[in-house]
Amino acid sequence: MMLNIHMEKGYLKRDLTDSQKENLIYYREKQLKEVAEPKVEKKSKKVAYFYNSDIGYYDLGSNHPLKPYRLRMTHTLIIEYELGYHMDILKAKPATKLELTQFHSDEYINFLSSITPDKVQQNTDNLIKYNLGIDSPVFDGVYNYATYIAGASIEAAAKLNQQKADIAINWAGGQHNAKKNEANGCCYINDVVLAILELLRVHKRVLYISMDVHHCNGVEEAFYTTNRVFTLSFHKYGNVYPGTGHIEDIGLDEGKGYSVNCPLQDGIDDESYQQIFKEIVEKVNEYYKPDCVVLQCGADIISGDKLGGFNITIKGQGECVKMVRDLDLPLLVLGGGGYSLKNVARTWTYDTAILTNREINDVLPIHEYINYYYPDYKLDIQPKNMNNLNTKQYLKTIK
Repeated sequence: MMLNIHMEKGYLKRDLTDSQKENLIYYREKQLKEVAEPKVEKKSKKVAYFYNSDIGYYDLGSNHPLKPYRLRMTHTLIIEYELGYHMDILKAKPATKLELTQFHSDEYINFLSSITPDKVQQNTDNLIKYNLGIDSPVFDGVYNYATYIAGASIEAAAKLNQQKADIAINWAGGQHNAKKNEANGCCYINDVVLAILELLRVHKRVLYISMDVHHCNGVEEAFYTTNRVFTLSFHKYGNVYPGTGHIEDIGLDEGKGYSVNCPLQDGIDDESYQQIFKEIVEKVNEYYKPDCVVLQCGADIISGDKLGGFNITIKGQGECVKMVRDLDLPLLVLGGGGYSLKNVARTWTYDTAILTNREINDVLPIHEYINYYYPDYKLDIQPKNMNNLNTKQYLKTIK
């Protein structure tokens, strides 16, 4: 049975069983001792964190797997862990049409800005043309939703360019499947491409690393013929959307050799994922010598995700984030996929702690969404009992 817990002046506001009360009071006391004063691992970097509460209120539809509500859950948990004290919390302006058309076509942006649910029936041809449908539905406020996300990623990149931040975070971002002239995979505007274009104003070479379970087809396609952007993707490959990201896809013309795809199979665990991630990122960093990094942290790689299939824990994923942080390069961190609300919030909160160099307790602080985490109320999760189809022999073939 799920608990419905609210806080009023620091006290629980609901009749609970004695054992539930004892359990939560114990967790709360432990949290106060261990979370209130996090340990600092090393000198902290200056972190800019972008958040717009409006994004969490949009609804792609009751049957759509992507729930923007996850961003409200994430932000609340970040604040309850007191991580907000260790970074600048900022709200970006929505991206303008001029900014959006640095990558997207004028006609696509004009249509996206004008389409509304009540106009769908008379625009079927254009909906097909721009790939707006089941995966990327037209919903109330779709254009504002997309411009809020893109605006934050562009401003986050600008903060790095201006050296006003060492790390910039936009958990709403990471919409890396959108293409120049169409929506794709519930991504309407490719904020990743727009942010990279902003970074290229100052930096000669940008390394893009995607940890999303789905291949970053929109970003790879945008920079497939240039050597100024290196795209590196760790994704599930096979009978899964978008079906791209073959190991032999390495770029064309001046971009040949500047796209690396690591196609993975179901069940990959912490040990296997961390090993291949570390080895390949180190090689790419040494070879490419990027000036800055964009890291997409899709939470759909976490064990138990509805659309995932991997078997990675929160802290297992966090070790990869920590490694990228320790490259000591200007770093833009974005969200991405993730279809289990509680695990998205857990993952991005833990990543925020890593990026701000804070250690936080595994016991979750009591907050308005605590009932989502029943029955353990913990930050990390246990891996599932599933087969890892990524044998050592297979992983050797993609290193």
